[in-house]
Amino acid sequence: MREKVVAASGKRKTAVARAVAFNGNGKVFINNVPLELFKPEIAKLKIAEPIEIVGRDVADRVDVHVKAAGGGIMGQAEATKVVISNVLSAFGGEAVRKRLLAYDRRMLVGDSRRTEPKKFGGHSARRRKQKSYR
Repeated sequence: MREKVVAASGKRKTAVARAVAFNGNGKVFINNVPLELFKPEIAKLKIAEPIEIVGRDVADRVDVHVKAAGGGIMGQAEATKVVISNVLSAFGGEAVRKRLLAYDRRMLVGDSRRTEPKKFGGHSARRRKQKSYR
């Protein structure tokens, strides 16, 4: 029987990642794909960032299963990074949380920025039709 189970979720733009973590031996799965085999490489590096900051001593005690949906590849990677950071801070305690916050606050807190809604009289949120004064 597993001793500790942590569920967490994280967002970035329209991407949402949900994770379930439990005591294990350091395996990370994103949409049933191991982190070692995850593509593209830049997204894999972004997802592995909290594991590198926290250190292998904490990360090797936790198995993480992440389901990411919505948005694009990099949005899902950012949401997954937030989820993994929250899971590791739950398992590692306050010292891990302080280490992640010292590195980057966006590791533990989702990015609240959203797209600005389109207004009338233009093509997009800020762009307007040109005026001619001749």
